[in-house]
Amino acid sequence: MGFQLPSHGIQSMLKEGHKHLSGLDEAVLKNIDACKQLSTITRTSLGPNGMNKMVINHLDKLFITNDAATIVNELEVQHPAAKILVLAGKAQQEEIGDGANLTISFAGELLQNAEELIRMGLHPSEIISGYTKGINKTIEVLNELVEKGSENMDVQNKEQVISRMKAAVASKQFGQEDFICSLVADACIQVCPKNPQNFNVDNVRVAKLLGGGLHNSSVVRGMVLKSDAVGSIKRIEKAKVAVFVGGVDTSATETKGTVLIHTAEELQNYAKTEEAKVEELIKAVADSGAKVIVSGAAVGEMALHFCERYKLMVLKISSKFELRRFCRTTGAVAMLKLSQPNPDDLGHVDSVSVEEIGGARVTVVKNEEGGNSIATVVLRGSTDSILDDLERAIDDGVNTYKAMARDSRIVPGAAATEIELARRVKEFSFKETGLDQYAIAKFAESFEMVPKTLSENAGLNAMEIISSLYAEHASGTTRVGIDLEEGTCKDVSTMNIWDLHITKLFALKYAADAACTVLRVDQIIMSKPAGGPRRGQQPAGMDEE
Repeated sequence: MGFQLPSHGIQSMLKEGHKHLSGLDEAVLKNIDACKQLSTITRTSLGPNGMNKMVINHLDKLFITNDAATIVNELEVQHPAAKILVLAGKAQQEEIGDGANLTISFAGELLQNAEELIRMGLHPSEIISGYTKGINKTIEVLNELVEKGSENMDVQNKEQVISRMKAAVASKQFGQEDFICSLVADACIQVCPKNPQNFNVDNVRVAKLLGGGLHNSSVVRGMVLKSDAVGSIKRIEKAKVAVFVGGVDTSATETKGTVLIHTAEELQNYAKTEEAKVEELIKAVADSGAKVIVSGAAVGEMALHFCERYKLMVLKISSKFELRRFCRTTGAVAMLKLSQPNPDDLGHVDSVSVEEIGGARVTVVKNEEGGNSIATVVLRGSTDSILDDLERAIDDGVNTYKAMARDSRIVPGAAATEIELARRVKEFSFKETGLDQYAIAKFAESFEMVPKTLSENAGLNAMEIISSLYAEHASGTTRVGIDLEEGTCKDVSTMNIWDLHITKLFALKYAADAACTVLRVDQIIMSKPAGGPRRGQQPAGMDEE
């Protein structure tokens, strides 16, 4: 085998086909550039007047949304540095459920300002130390901006819930936030446990049904199943429920056996015993007081016949997650195979009825008194993409409810907080000596991105608005934000726009962390990608249930 002389330097150390980028120009600025591109995409979707993006993923599924978390999830971001921002956005989405856009856009803005500093000749480590001081100061100032008396709230009080939820929902569905918020607040308050800390987001379900308009939507205490009842009984009230996971059918035995049949009579008797067995099982269920049978798998013809005879309503829920939720709603215990249920295993429903909503038959399971552990928001809309977007708005609302149950402090919204932070951090940078004061000043400037973007998306003159905001804040009115509808600056307490302190805190924290992580990189070394199919790729659009 001919042995080639290796090329010199780092090339000789690594396998052929690798890429090696180092130094400011190649690595750092390229990384910053990739992150800037990503944040330019999400930035125009920030705020109530944000534009929608049309994303078509690799499975040809179409998303029309201005929800940054969905957008970056569906874009398959290849660049390693931009992926860090995507991860920061995902962390925010999982921690709080809202504010992913702020995280990504703010991190992009921080990096863009860092690029200017690098071009001025600052070393990235000085920028990082400045940014770290900046974020610590920001957290300090954020705590001072918290509205007095907002730390103790009653999570059952609809007014207080809506005032905190409105901003999160309005940024997704501007103009319909009042209606959506009242739906979400109702649903959340119904399922909120005694200790609000234990609120489970999964307990507010969304059922999307085509047709009608948003104003036809409603909240159901209980569940809405997107399927018809199996038998002919379509409505039943105040009934006990038996849940069987394994399906309602003649049970085939585990062991295989051969039966030798000599005469026709024996054959008939054999069939009859099977019938009698099924009847006996169904009768046992009916005698236990159950009026509704819920099956997790197929319902056999013969079993169905006897269910009809004993006037039992039969529902089929094929998804095991739905079945679990059904058990939670009714308080039933799921049994493995068809047998006589214990009275303790039966659940209770107030009413089960099959209704026709916009051409689709759905089964509504209501449970008003019992441990109302599940509420369903029935959404109506004209197209699938509108429904998907409404669902995301509702998700944001529910997540905000969970966040406010943990920490209900609020800060002024409508960019009032950001301008105040920019002003205070800027003042703080003048007191610093050393080179990182420039980085802190740039950190403060980055906050201007929020009012600038909000006003640009609304088609207003950003420069005028930012300068008048600064003027108002300098004179001591820290609550002045942008009124996007009139294009003027107003006190947010009159407009009632509040943001949760915890959302802002985590968004800015994750953004600063992501920006510092990107700045810390000075070399990129990529090996030659291996051939063959990519491993560990989950198809996009799959649920992580």
